[in-house]
Amino acid sequence: MQTLLKPVLMVAGSLAVALPALAADMSPVGLWRTFDEKSGEPKSEVRISDSGGVLSGRVEKLLRKGADPQAVCDRCTDDREGQPLVGLEIIRGAKQAQGKAVWEDGKILDPENGSTYSLKLTPADNGNKLDVRGSIGPFGRTQTWSRVE
Repeated sequence: MQTLLKPVLMVAGSLAVALPALAADMSPVGLWRTFDEKSGEPKSEVRISDSGGVLSGRVEKLLRKGADPQAVCDRCTDDREGQPLVGLEIIRGAKQAQGKAVWEDGKILDPENGSTYSLKLTPADNGNKLDVRGSIGPFGRTQTWSRVE
């Protein structure tokens, strides 16, 4: 019985070390490339960061051809009104759901129309993709972002 216990403890110890690293790869924290839903072309890069378990995301770069790097959010109606798109906080308040690789209860802003939506972030493809769902009640849409770093 003691000979069986040693390999079991070794496997359990290995999992204890490996699982937190695996979970970190499945976090939305990092730099993400967004895409235009109609053309499929890269649209922007958004950096998601964690502060005390609460996620926020800012536009780091505009990638759309002909995009004005000095553009402001002229359709925003809250504290982001008139703020530059580069640096604009578009994700606020997302928190990880208990025991799940899902972040929710936050809000996402669409600076193109100024609307804010309920947010759900779900890492996919071993953390290389991020399903970003914005919704109002039962209606919404999901975009898939690609990890840059």
